[in-house]
Amino acid sequence: METEGDNKVRKVILTKPFSLEAEANNDYSAPNLLHRILSLFSHVRPGSDLSHFQLPAAFNFPKSCLQCYGEEIYSTATDLLGKCNGGESPLARFINVVAWAISTTRPLVIGDTPYNPILGETHHVSRSSLHLLAEQVSHHPPVSALHATDEKENIEIIWCHQAIPKFHGTSVEAKVLGKRTLKLMKHGETYEMNSPNLLFRFLPIPGVDWVGNVCIRCKETGLVADLCYKGRSFLGFRASHRSIEGKILDSSSSKVLYDVDGHWDRAVAIKDKNNGKVRVIYDAREVISGLQAPTVKNSESVRATESAMVWGEVSEALMRKEWERATEAKRSVEETQRKLLKERESRRHHWTPKHFTLSLTKEGSWDCFPLHQWVPPAPIIAP
Repeated sequence: METEGDNKVRKVILTKPFSLEAEANNDYSAPNLLHRILSLFSHVRPGSDLSHFQLPAAFNFPKSCLQCYGEEIYSTATDLLGKCNGGESPLARFINVVAWAISTTRPLVIGDTPYNPILGETHHVSRSSLHLLAEQVSHHPPVSALHATDEKENIEIIWCHQAIPKFHGTSVEAKVLGKRTLKLMKHGETYEMNSPNLLFRFLPIPGVDWVGNVCIRCKETGLVADLCYKGRSFLGFRASHRSIEGKILDSSSSKVLYDVDGHWDRAVAIKDKNNGKVRVIYDAREVISGLQAPTVKNSESVRATESAMVWGEVSEALMRKEWERATEAKRSVEETQRKLLKERESRRHHWTPKHFTLSLTKEGSWDCFPLHQWVPPAPIIAP
């Protein structure tokens, strides 16, 4: 899809979401990519913050981080979000929310890194009555905000993400700061949760994993889920690869109600502590398999800041494996941003997000607040 913007035709390139078939994404990878990654990071000191590190285009997957965040919500083969709203009791809804939260964990492939969004970049997509709008609200530090609403189901989602990648010699771990909030307004319930961290390991066995502790809490009911995401061991043993362990408890009494166990890319089950019954609450094959790319419904309404347009020429070149063209197109995007930054600095103009406000928390991370109650329908539609 092509549309006019900035006095020239700009391409809107939309690709399939990351799914259980993510290995097929290697089609976009440059040859000998792992060797090139190791050579690239051989000049970086362990412990270095890579937030401002610029990767060559050949290391990128044809997708922005904003698109990846959005896909975690709108790209599903089954409607787990609607199921959250349909639970008959607070505990049933909480268990459904835990399953939905797990579904936002998606497979990635070593060597395929989404673009770092430019300041003011947006991603606006609808799926049925669910409308989602994400914006890159800060560049230094890099902060992404996301707002999704379903007026029909009375659901609201607000995410704020700040990824801080650090190099550790044989790996890069991106610590993800910020809060994720899901509101089931029909039931007057608010669920808060954090995100696992992303670990890229180069040696001895290359791989990428979600790792760390995730806490999901319902403010009104006092129900809490403590989950631990585990990656592959250093020597590559698969016993804990992509596994989740944890528990669901009543914080008012500290009573453990369920044990949680499984793998986020396969199945996750809970065990009732009262009667020992086990049931599966999440099946990745049913939720994140066979996902399709969104499509443009109304090209004239696509914002010039839309991720798929900002990076359209880069993405097209990557998909055609035209590495030099992709590098030149990416350099053009980055140089334009540097020019705009210099112009703002010369005018002493402070950047203001268009769709969110920001505040710094006591913990040193950021909170994002949408300026509007409901997200409008988007010109890009998810199947």
